[in-house]
Order: sequence, then C-alpha cells, then structure tokens
Amino acid sequence: MKLSEFDFNLPDELIAKDPIEYRDDSRLMVVHRDTGLIEHKNFKQIVDYFGEGDVVIINNTKVFPARLYGKKEKTGARIEVFLLRELNKPQRLWDVLVDPARKIRVGNKLFFGNDNNDILVAEVIDNTTSRGRTIRFLNDMPEEEFYEALNTLGETPIPKYMKRKANEEDDKSYQTIFATEKGAVAAPAAGLHFSREVLKWFEIKGVNVADITLHLGLGSLRKIEVEDLSKHKMDSENFIIPLAASEKINKAKDEKKRICAVGNSVMRAIESAVSANGKIKAIEGWTEKFIFPPHVFSIANCMVTNFHSPKSAFYITASTFAGLPLMRKAYDEAIKEKYRFLDYGDAMLIL
Repeated sequence: MKLSEFDFNLPDELIAKDPIEYRDDSRLMVVHRDTGLIEHKNFKQIVDYFGEGDVVIINNTKVFPARLYGKKEKTGARIEVFLLRELNKPQRLWDVLVDPARKIRVGNKLFFGNDNNDILVAEVIDNTTSRGRTIRFLNDMPEEEFYEALNTLGETPIPKYMKRKANEEDDKSYQTIFATEKGAVAAPAAGLHFSREVLKWFEIKGVNVADITLHLGLGSLRKIEVEDLSKHKMDSENFIIPLAASEKINKAKDEKKRICAVGNSVMRAIESAVSANGKIKAIEGWTEKFIFPPHVFSIANCMVTNFHSPKSAFYITASTFAGLPLMRKAYDEAIKEKYRFLDYGDAMLIL
C-alpha cells in the first residue's frame, strides 16, 4: 500500500481544539464491516453493542506533564524541553526534544523554575538527532521531591495543532478516567470518551474490561515520510499485557465473544503479543509494530477509534481494520456531518 492512498482533505474547522463538557457526550459513528451500514449515535449508546462475556480492552497509561519551559545559561534564551522518556532513574537521564534546537549544544546548562526561582538544573550531555538531546538533571534532591518538581513545572502535553497553552481543564480532560500507569506523552485518545457511567453500564451488562498498558511516545504521531508503507519505522513503545487481561481476552476468544480494542495503542499492543496458537500472552516488552494493509488481525474483532488526520499512522491502522473503501466512505460521511476530529474529537466504533 502507498501512503498517498490514505490522503483526504480535512477542513480545519473540524479539528477539535478544546474538549467538550462531558466526555461521554461526544458523537459516535458506528461502522458495520459486514454490511457497510453506518449509524450515527451518542457515545453513551456504545453499551448497546456489547453483552455478557464480551471484553473491552483499555489502555491505562497515564500522561505526565512532559512539556517544560526553561532558560539557557548566560543568554537566558527561552527553551522548550519535551520529556520523551526516562533513560536512567538513578542518574536522572532523560531523552528529550528541545526547541529551538539550534541554540542547544552538548555542555549547555538549562534552568527550570518560576518567578526567577530556579528549581531544577539540567545539563545537555548528548546530541542524538536534529532536535533530540539527552539531558541529566543535576539536582541531588530526594527522588520524591525531584518528581514532584517535574510535575509542578511541567505542562500537560496537549498537541501543538491546538495552538494554545495547556490549562487546568486539560489536566483532567487530556487524561482517561482509567489512567493509572504514568509514562505517556500523548493521551490514548479513543479512551478519552469513556466515563464512569459507561463503565458502570458495562459492569451491569456483564461486559469485562481488560486493562493493559502502552506508553505512547511521540513516535506514533511522527509524520510518515515514505510512500512505501513497508519502509516506515515506528519508534519503540513500552507495553505490558498483564496475566489477568490475557486470561479475560483468551476466554472471550474461546467463547467467540466480542473483543474490542479501544484505540490504536491497544491494537498495537495486543497484536504484538500474539502467541503461535493465536492466543494473547502475558508479556512486558517494547513494540515497533506498524499495522498497515495487508494485515490479519488475531485478537480484536471490533475497535473504538477517533477520527484521525490524513496519512497518519492512526488513520492507516483503523483503515486496515475497517477496510480502506469502507473507511473512506465513513470519513466522507463524517466530514459531511461535521464530526469533530483528532484527540478531543468524536469517536468511531468499528464492528
């Protein structure tokens, strides 16, 4: 498949730049793969499509305040530092992106604080890519105090396309209600629609919820720059399939129940954990899996996803699951009916 086959025109006014008041009040497009039927619902109505013994797989990763603003030593130039992942906890080494990158070199010190009170100091120790750096925080404060300082100084890393600074509303809205495992720099957007009321209805109906973890990095959001999709390389992302989750999923598979992957991150994780007998195994590791046509899905038989940008890895994976012709039809309908796109946008259920 070629990247150009996944292009379409997305009107800017359909890109959601703010959350709605109630997360489960978003719209839900239901796409039936067997008949091609497209239904327009409210997200709360998702419970109508599941019954006893079905499994809904959620990603419990938690977004941490990864965007910091500091200043460079001597010049005082303002620098944005985006924490990607912690490389070494005892040494306080982090893989980061810096902007503007041209001003930052190995050996530079960066100061982070507020009101002229520098709380954290870091030194650039490696230049890995054009924008990427490795920094070491030099503070010798206790571990708990260090992470508290990071949380205090950092901002919720809402996507750049929102063209605004994160606020207190984002601190809650850009986090799923089941987020417990800190480590993501981007929210698993399909999970943002779920409310406690929806989960309670699943419980009442006997629908099982299986928790897994995949910490989203910026690699999932990186622009695909090759026409031949087989040549695109995804960045590694850490994932965990606990034993309890694998047992729920395999039981539902044996009983031919509905197994729903909530989001691309869940789909990547479970497709990276398939054993030789077609079951899912409990595992912790890293995945670089990029799902694009042709691909035979081994675990999930339905999927919740958001409406994504053209030529994105998310759109390509969802199209692989739904079938590209049907997905094109669904997106044409979404644009016509003015669905909201991207992280704070509306949802799609693919059956």
